[in-house]
Amino acid sequence: MKLAETETSINKLSASASAVKTKKTRFERKISLFGLIFAMPWIIGLLLFHAYPLIMSAYYSLTTYSILEPGEFVGFDNYANLFKDQVFWISIYNTLYYTVIFVPLSIAFGVCLALLLNLKIRGQGFYRTLFFIPSLVPPVATTIIWLWLLNPQFGLVNFWLEKIGISGPPWIGSEAWSKPSLILMSLWGTGQAVVIYLAGLQDIPQDYYDAASVDGASAWQRTKTITLPLLTPVIFFNLIMGTIGALQNFVLPYTLTNGQGTPANSMMFYVMYLYTNGFGYLKMGYASAMAWILFLIVVGLTALIFASQKRWVHYQGKE
Repeated sequence: MKLAETETSINKLSASASAVKTKKTRFERKISLFGLIFAMPWIIGLLLFHAYPLIMSAYYSLTTYSILEPGEFVGFDNYANLFKDQVFWISIYNTLYYTVIFVPLSIAFGVCLALLLNLKIRGQGFYRTLFFIPSLVPPVATTIIWLWLLNPQFGLVNFWLEKIGISGPPWIGSEAWSKPSLILMSLWGTGQAVVIYLAGLQDIPQDYYDAASVDGASAWQRTKTITLPLLTPVIFFNLIMGTIGALQNFVLPYTLTNGQGTPANSMMFYVMYLYTNGFGYLKMGYASAMAWILFLIVVGLTALIFASQKRWVHYQGKE
């Protein structure tokens, strides 16, 4: 009799557990359904505005598509023609020249500026705002300002250089000085990176500096052994973002030269030439092939940077 009662109790418990499990499963399904419904606008946007263009650009790179006409399938002819295109190689050189010089300079300039703006001095907030404002100026307005500043005849930069006995260069009007001029303009807008560096500096524990001060470390020694190593994750992030942004440089050179890349194609950057082929010459298949080559270059350089981080990036608590 007791055995039968025990079996009955077990069966009731099993049935009860099964009912709870069924209700839980139904609840989880309902929650998942609602989650999918709320995420649907984003999923649709991702498919329509990212996935579909990505797939179609890969297909168009194998055709003679020109926006106005569907074009014909030509295989890898667009890629073969690119490697024979002299302006294509010039645009790669200009872009890599800009990237290799601008990115390290922007990191060094940004870190030094962040260190200065992190000092506890009167008017700290004012100085931070002052150096951040240039990054808020629209790129076209920035271009107009610098066109005036770097004008070889009546520009403010050459005016002050003459005051100290230096004959100013022709800047943008010279093939030799055009890219350095563009790098100078780009450095003017490093305010956003400085904000990120300041956030990284604020994240470094004060205890490290106090312990180093007790040991007699100077300000430079504290910066060298504490600040810079612990700031490397932020530098790593800005290095990746800066490299990707530099490889896609477009607005400043396009506005400066009205899309012509003058003088002598010294300002013809990769994305400018891609845009010119796609929307100027309506060679969209050719431009799509350029886009995929740029994609491979960006992926390759990003992978190299990620591979190098083990040697120089230091994370707190992982040493």
